Amino acid sequence: MVEVELTKMSSRGQIVIPQDIRKGMNLKEGQAFAVIRSGDTVLLKQIITPSKQELLKQWDRMVTEANKQAKKLGIKESDVNKIIHRRRKMND
Repeated sequence: MVEVELTKMSSRGQIVIPQDIRKGMNLKEGQAFAVIRSGDTVLLKQIITPSKQELLKQWDRMVTEANKQAKKLGIKESDVNKIIHRRRKMND
């Protein structure tokens, strides 16, 4: 859905996002945005920071996938420990 609203820039370079758009996007004070310029166009892209729960879910998915790959390749936990110790010795 495309919404168009008009706004003006203040003398300090501030632009107000119209209330209807803020409400429609559930924007709150302090919301972070990326500001992108392309020619004579300025685009604001909302930056959404994942919650702790979302990050933990992503971590669990990565660990599950890593375990599958390790099992497929025949890598055991003891192999990982050996690799870590070998690498640490190389850095000494």
